[in-house]
Amino acid sequence: MKDKLFNQKDLIAYFIVAAIGASLQIVVSSLLQEWFKVSYENGVLLGYISSFFIGFFLTKLLAFNAKNSAKTRREMVKFAMVSVISCLITVYGASALYNFSISQNGIYIFTLPGSVKTVNLNKLFSHTFGMGLSFISNYILHKTFTFKNTGFYERLKSLLNLN
Repeated sequence: MKDKLFNQKDLIAYFIVAAIGASLQIVVSSLLQEWFKVSYENGVLLGYISSFFIGFFLTKLLAFNAKNSAKTRREMVKFAMVSVISCLITVYGASALYNFSISQNGIYIFTLPGSVKTVNLNKLFSHTFGMGLSFISNYILHKTFTFKNTGFYERLKSLLNLN
């Protein structure tokens, strides 16, 4: 039962790790857009990159019980490969949904009660949706590829003639 793809323990642990990474992504992305006038798409990308390293170590230590695997380099390479796919899903999924939402419904702005701070709901929901799609693909790929001995790393290493 432990090898089951969607076992409850791994799914809950991964959700907690992903929530930490998602929170970091949203904070970094929002601050970059607001303080440094970085574009929405670049803000999402830089937020994603900022959460990469913390995501790897939290995922390794907490989510898939791989803290004692002694294969950190191998897992880091595979994690990076999965993260490139995930980054594309997050950035372009969020960007496409954001552009679609403003073309269909305009921009929705919410002012936080008792504050002058405004939140662009289109951006927030689009970014959250992109991260949700990424969460699903990440969970499956990390569980079945990154933290499993699949032989892929050895083949890649041999192909690149690395020792």
